[in-house]
Amino acid sequence: MKKFVLSMVTLVSLAFADGNITYKIDGKDYEGYYVSASKNAPLVYMVHDWDGITDYEIKRASMLKDLGYSVFAVDLYGKGIRPTELADKKAMTKSLYDNREEMRKRLNAGFEEAKKLGLNTTNSLGMGYCFGGSSILEMARSGADLKAFVPFHGNLATPVGEDYKNTKGKIVVFHGSADMVVPFSEFADLAVELEKTGLNHEMITYSGAPHAFTVFGAKSYREDADKKSWKRFTEVLEETLK
Repeated sequence: MKKFVLSMVTLVSLAFADGNITYKIDGKDYEGYYVSASKNAPLVYMVHDWDGITDYEIKRASMLKDLGYSVFAVDLYGKGIRPTELADKKAMTKSLYDNREEMRKRLNAGFEEAKKLGLNTTNSLGMGYCFGGSSILEMARSGADLKAFVPFHGNLATPVGEDYKNTKGKIVVFHGSADMVVPFSEFADLAVELEKTGLNHEMITYSGAPHAFTVFGAKSYREDADKKSWKRFTEVLEETLK
């Protein structure tokens, strides 16, 4: 009897464990990261910045778990590929910006892995930072079945030949009006496009906030914009994932 009880406890512990998870796409290893707040907790599907899954994404995942959400951070690069040099970061993002079909494949594969882990993909929202913000909008345009798509300081331009006609969830954009990487014209153009499409959306800008304004410890970090955007994001979570 004791052995049976211990084994059941072990199974429950594993179900709610946090950590890295290796999975395959076309025979290649990828390594995502997940945290489970509780059984059937709403899921935040997270896409990393251009340097891959780092302590930043892990910190944000921990913050979300503290709020009662499970998180799956998808790996779009491959296991062990975490670029640190600027040229390498640019090369990795360009390889996927230039191959949207491959980007979608990796996004969808991560979502399927989250489902295999038993995370609550039926009550889920997608979000991402910078490159991850651009990627989550790609997932939105693909027609993925999430309730909302939330980019933080991501590229907002819609690629030629794509649109939001198949998007199933609402779009919530957080953008710095002092962003010199993503011009404000992209923000305005996206607002016009979403309005014409008739898609539920909310788009917020923060004065004085540059690109990557949420990245702790970076020169670009702006505490005021970070805290305001995080507060609104938690409200969006509560409104969307009930």
